[in-house]
Amino acid sequence: MRKTQARSSRKLTVLSLAAATYFMVSGGPYGIEELVQDSGYKLALIILFLTPLVWALPTGLMVGELSAAMPEEGGFYVWVRRAMGPFWGFQEAWLSLVASIFDMAIYPSLFVAYLGKLFPAAVDGHRGIMIAAGMVLVCLLWNLFGAKAVGNSSMTVGVLLLSPFVLLTLFALVRHVNVVSAPLVKADFLTGVLVAMWNYMGWDNAATVANEVENPQKTYPRVMLLALAAIFLSYVIPLGAVWRLQIPPDVWNNGSWASIAGIVAGPWLGVVLVATAMLAEFSSFNSLVMSYCHLPVAMAQDGHLPRAFSRKLKSGAPWVSILVLGVAWGLSLGLKFDRLIMLDILLYGASLVLEFAALVVLRLREPALARPFRVPGGLWGAVLLGVGPTALLVVALVKNYDEHLDLGRFGSVSTLAVGLVLMAAGVVYYFVAGRAKPVAAAAGAD
Repeated sequence: MRKTQARSSRKLTVLSLAAATYFMVSGGPYGIEELVQDSGYKLALIILFLTPLVWALPTGLMVGELSAAMPEEGGFYVWVRRAMGPFWGFQEAWLSLVASIFDMAIYPSLFVAYLGKLFPAAVDGHRGIMIAAGMVLVCLLWNLFGAKAVGNSSMTVGVLLLSPFVLLTLFALVRHVNVVSAPLVKADFLTGVLVAMWNYMGWDNAATVANEVENPQKTYPRVMLLALAAIFLSYVIPLGAVWRLQIPPDVWNNGSWASIAGIVAGPWLGVVLVATAMLAEFSSFNSLVMSYCHLPVAMAQDGHLPRAFSRKLKSGAPWVSILVLGVAWGLSLGLKFDRLIMLDILLYGASLVLEFAALVVLRLREPALARPFRVPGGLWGAVLLGVGPTALLVVALVKNYDEHLDLGRFGSVSTLAVGLVLMAAGVVYYFVAGRAKPVAAAAGAD
């Protein structure tokens, strides 16, 4: 009895998982600055309104059904493997982990960008990379204490994070500022859509820790809707309030919320926003470590990776997985923000398409599967759910074709080509070394 209570006390509840999911997907309004800079206020708000309907809500509904039906460690990897077999399950995991290399570099980069607003000299030269690496190390160590520690810290950080934006919104609604308004030179719709997709991306990450969630069949559907509402409101309300002041779009860039707060309310609020921005990026990274590190565990248990990846501490933390992924994430530090987003969306998007396919295939192959939450509309409802996200991913493909990565003296290469090579590498690795091998029971806590 005591052991059962102890295990339950370590599990994530609706609020703690919703808070962790909030940071897996968003981390607050930080990150939408590029959207305003590229698209202007009106188009940015339109994109932020439409993207949840076409991209985030369908994904959240899909995750709600599959995570409630199969609340297992590994989440989306388990869904795709069960629906379409080990090859596609491996590709799902491969795409997600490779995408994480680019995704996880964004948060330390934003952390350093905001720190530079307060202490420019602190991030000069290689200092910024060292600070980013230090943030990665701290989050890895934090995750060794287990998922519950991460979820509880996310709730506290969420309150601290949003409080300055409440103040900023109130000041923006009652004050007038003298700012010379400049027209937007050219609204870049495609880039704006990509930035919005990234800011509404990552719903399936919450599913990888299903074995550490209390009553997952009921918890996941509630968490998806609760987190989506919180994210949407935290984007549009402060942005709409600042639009009233007609601050020029060219003022917006990574880290510019602090400058805007200084214009609207005074330098003191700018300093507060910088501090909470750094906290938000830290918490987003911390929550995503919790998500990604459970994926290699499930793969190891199925024989796709060495058994060592399944080893856990008494806290439930898969320490081998955490350390190996941490090294991979650290190696991607220093890449440019926009290139990171494009590669992240391209690779993550491919994995997302497999998840929507798994939703439909499981409806056909396992109609009797217990589904505590079901996407409405029957089979056609499940099919149509993936249309919007897939259409947006086509947009991402078009944009990736036009953008290039600078390889220095070796010239440049399109981000689409890089993404396709990384996808193909997963296929090659599977047939060379990744096919499932018989594995004994997963290793227990060290």
